[in-house]
Amino acid sequence: MKSILRAIARGGAIGKAGPVVLPDPYDYQPALPIPPSYAKESILEALCTATIDGSQTGEFRGYVLADFERFLRTLELVPKGRGALLEIGGNPYFTTLLLCKFRPDYRLYITNYFNGGPRVESQRVRFDGFDGVPEEHEFVFQNLNIEEWAFPYEDGQMDVVLFGEVLEHMTNDPLHAIREISRVLAPGGMLVLTTPNAARLENIVALLEGRNLYDPYSAYGPYGRHNREYTRDELHRLMMFCGFEAEVSYTANVHSDIPATAVDKQAVAAALASIESRQHDLGQYLFTRWRKSGPCGAGRPAWLFRSYPTHELA
Repeated sequence: MKSILRAIARGGAIGKAGPVVLPDPYDYQPALPIPPSYAKESILEALCTATIDGSQTGEFRGYVLADFERFLRTLELVPKGRGALLEIGGNPYFTTLLLCKFRPDYRLYITNYFNGGPRVESQRVRFDGFDGVPEEHEFVFQNLNIEEWAFPYEDGQMDVVLFGEVLEHMTNDPLHAIREISRVLAPGGMLVLTTPNAARLENIVALLEGRNLYDPYSAYGPYGRHNREYTRDELHRLMMFCGFEAEVSYTANVHSDIPATAVDKQAVAAALASIESRQHDLGQYLFTRWRKSGPCGAGRPAWLFRSYPTHELA
């Protein structure tokens, strides 16, 4: 820590090879995966036309444009195969539409949570189609509070679970949700998990410049905001505690970072260079795939939970 502070105080470091350059997360992430025989632009434009239950065409365009590359990276993590696939938090269904097209052999199960009690509902999605032919889908889902209720599925029923951009929304007990995911996954089953990277480069810069990195309050209530983001190390510790083994794990940007306006970029670069391999962990999102390899640990990891009875903390 002292070396980081000294580097920042010096305003950076210049070596024999010239000034230290601020790492670019794009230099340390895999190439963007594009489904064969399709163009990135055509897939993007198709998703931009999606409507839900008669919503206005183009209503979600801003969201699609910002996160489109995240959808493609998430799709790539889902293994090609067949069986039962559970998508947690399907709405607004952009990843769901990609699954229907490019992973068509799975039996798809979906959950959402729109307040109220457990129930089965559906939403109708229309869009122009990835092949230029308009499509309409009715997605049936379980209304499920995943951090409080038991999942309405049998032990080992699922071959794959997709847990994309949901973990950070948990307000109280993410461990309950992961334990239920483990329960419904078959032995050796796959969990695809994506979540924002708390230690991303734009957050480092924001803190140095005195900007807040916490998510604003949401009109959709507590589940409409990010309540607890994770670093890459934390995510690995949590998933290994829950009996999962990493198959794929990397960080990646999916759009441009918020640019630095006040901090000395060379100083930040020098500080990051003092930490081994830190340049690999600066992307905006954590993209991971896990294999269920054992049972969840007992209790709660003490690094993630506090104020519980001592005997409950591992």
